Amino acid sequence: MRRRCASSSSRALRLPARSSALISSALRRVSPASSTGPAKHARAGRRIGAPRHRPGAACVPTVHRNAYTNDELQAVYDQTVAFVANEVKPHGEQWERDGKVPRAVLREMGDLGMFSLRVPVELGGLGLGPLASATFAEALGSSTFAGFDVTALVHTDMALPHLLNSGTPEQLERWLPAAMTGHSMLSIGVTEPDAGSDVAGIRTTAVRDGDGWRLNGTKTFITGAVYGDMTILAARTDPDERHGISMFLLPADTEGFVVAKKLDKHGWLCSDTAELTLTDVWLDGDHLLGVEHRAFSETMTNFQNERMVLVGMGVGAAQAAIDMTNAYTQQRRAFGGHLYDLGAIRQRMAMNQAKIDAVRASMYHGAWLAEQGVDATKELSGVKAWGAEAVNRVMYDCVQFHGGMGYMRESAIERMYRDARVLPIGGGATEVMLEEVAKRSYVDG
Repeated sequence: MRRRCASSSSRALRLPARSSALISSALRRVSPASSTGPAKHARAGRRIGAPRHRPGAACVPTVHRNAYTNDELQAVYDQTVAFVANEVKPHGEQWERDGKVPRAVLREMGDLGMFSLRVPVELGGLGLGPLASATFAEALGSSTFAGFDVTALVHTDMALPHLLNSGTPEQLERWLPAAMTGHSMLSIGVTEPDAGSDVAGIRTTAVRDGDGWRLNGTKTFITGAVYGDMTILAARTDPDERHGISMFLLPADTEGFVVAKKLDKHGWLCSDTAELTLTDVWLDGDHLLGVEHRAFSETMTNFQNERMVLVGMGVGAAQAAIDMTNAYTQQRRAFGGHLYDLGAIRQRMAMNQAKIDAVRASMYHGAWLAEQGVDATKELSGVKAWGAEAVNRVMYDCVQFHGGMGYMRESAIERMYRDARVLPIGGGATEVMLEEVAKRSYVDG
């Protein structure tokens, strides 16, 4: 049984009218087949010899409640799972071939309030916190198309927080409404060829020029910038200070700002990734986001949110992979029985479930700490490190237990295995995350 957060009922009363649409939409959009699916699938998953299941076919995601879930968060989860089941899974393979998610789909997500979860109520959003982001990310992960997941999460949880946290009233009035509806999609431009996890190594420069700024430099591995509308971009504004970095609002159609290359990736194929060049780009002074020279700390703070949602989408995908593999091995006949009859297989899958349950619990705990205003850098860096590795280990086993079919491009599990590989790299490499934990683990005396 769910344990409600103490503040859930009072917060629900303060939510805007959009929240009721969020809940009712979840109920409307779930088809009769899928609305009865979870219970049936859960029962099938617990017995040997489940009904026949096509290799790699989508399963209804296992619903996992946690100690921090309340009615609002459950509504976010339910609606998002329903949305991806109806609007993403049937079309995701085509998006993989196209290399992008259609803008109409993103606008529909905006219309449903999915891009407004963290936007304050007074600005027209739902006013929720990190727990909502974690819930949203896990639910997106059930899509099995990580490129779609990250397209949404870069916008909502990696770029938009900079505008919300540092934007002036004028900037919020100008840029926020279109971002909330999906009519303007944001990317975050921090990574450079020589500055990945080492943000202080940024070389892109912004120099004052009249009443504006002149920017020059290169960015790489920028998710969503090929087809996006604006990049929230980090540039060095103080050459004498290692942390002298500022953030800028950079519209895609700005003269001198060019997508030099659309990068070809191992996974996340329906998410576009860009190499960007800035050549004498001029921006008006009102495009500076936040305090000059002070964006380094803001960037490092938001990295915790970024790491949290990357783990969240990984957890959702791993759970889907476990469900798919259990269903497949329970119907796949071999050696006079079903694969799931073999203790070596079902015990390893049971251990995989235990791993993902532990990652999920750690992620939500970190989200809860952040929601209380506690610095959760140690906790979220830790779960990013071992959680991303655990997701990859789970995907490895799921491919293995699908046998030859798991190696075929027609199998969803093959795609999910490729997609998972970047999780220990992006948003902070495992080795860097472990250093963040180690630095906070010294014992006095």
